[in-house]
Amino acid sequence: MTGETGEGPVFAGARITVDLAALRANYRHLAKLASPARVAAVVKADAYGLGAAQVAVTLSELGCRDFFVAHLHEALLLKPIVGDHVDLFVLNGLPQGAESACAAAGVIPVLNSWDQAMRWQSLAVETGRRFPAAIQLDSGMSRLGLPPQDVSRLAQEAGFFDQVEVRLMMSHLACADHRDSFANHRQCRAFNALADRLPPAPRSLANSAGIFLGAAFHGELVRPGLALYGAGPFDGETSLMAPVVGLEATVIQVREAPSGTGVGYGLSFVATRPVRIATVAIGYADGWPRRMEGIGAVHFQGRRLPIIGRISMDSLTIDVTSLPEGAIGEGDAVELVGPNQTLSEVAAAVGAIPYEILTGLGRRCRRIYLDGDSLEHDRCG
Repeated sequence: MTGETGEGPVFAGARITVDLAALRANYRHLAKLASPARVAAVVKADAYGLGAAQVAVTLSELGCRDFFVAHLHEALLLKPIVGDHVDLFVLNGLPQGAESACAAAGVIPVLNSWDQAMRWQSLAVETGRRFPAAIQLDSGMSRLGLPPQDVSRLAQEAGFFDQVEVRLMMSHLACADHRDSFANHRQCRAFNALADRLPPAPRSLANSAGIFLGAAFHGELVRPGLALYGAGPFDGETSLMAPVVGLEATVIQVREAPSGTGVGYGLSFVATRPVRIATVAIGYADGWPRRMEGIGAVHFQGRRLPIIGRISMDSLTIDVTSLPEGAIGEGDAVELVGPNQTLSEVAAAVGAIPYEILTGLGRRCRRIYLDGDSLEHDRCG
């Protein structure tokens, strides 16, 4: 079955396409790599801007039963959509004063500190209920998680594991996107040593890149995010995953400009010959980086069209002189991310990372969901 649905402003200047068949293909590919570990889905930041509700429903239909968001408010929005048959974890843990709301919603805090753990236990004692949680251990990233001394304290805390159901022991790799980093193995050993101090529970260490580091990093649950959405977890290895995301924007004007014409704010581009200029309805308010001035491009009918002049809040300008006159006009769509220019290539062009580009794409963009299980997505590697 194939189909297309959309969300967001109908007359948006820019459109993000989300290929749900490719999303499924990536999930299945990661499941094969990680087997027998389960595969979760990280859907924080509205599934990296692609729509957490649509992504979570799509993957839950494939059997995904574990989802991760960053903040409790994200979980409160998503929980009614995914229902009670999945585990929904809050990576940033348990905000002060939110204990009852978290418990009432049936979402699972990732306890990142001694204080969070004690507050969650206290609620269990007060209500006479046993609440689920994940426990994050600091294996060396020094960002979130219980340090070794608090792990030892927790192991000796009378009643904690009777009153709190630990669904998961987890940590996070700092250097997984560098395959050969010694830090990966050091963290893996540290994580397992810390987890060994506590009662047995399923373990989770690997993010997207960590899955490709091998079985020693998988534990019982892996937590991909970016890899699900089609970006390779390692620089220069874009073919590891099927592309999920496309971005296109609409031409709103085409004009002729004689030699000597300045273009855009600051007139930072001045034509040295007669040029044909198209103005495109996407700018930095939509998440397209201002740093693309002078180095970036869009594509139309397979032709690379350079961005000229500064990128504005709501528009950018491109040189379309290389196209036959009349070949492009108002209402035509140009490709910013797609077959001719991947998300990773866009990020590399401006010294960014794919996460930054993807999560920065604005809410003014319309999201188009393409769905067709019959489609085959080739992948090398």
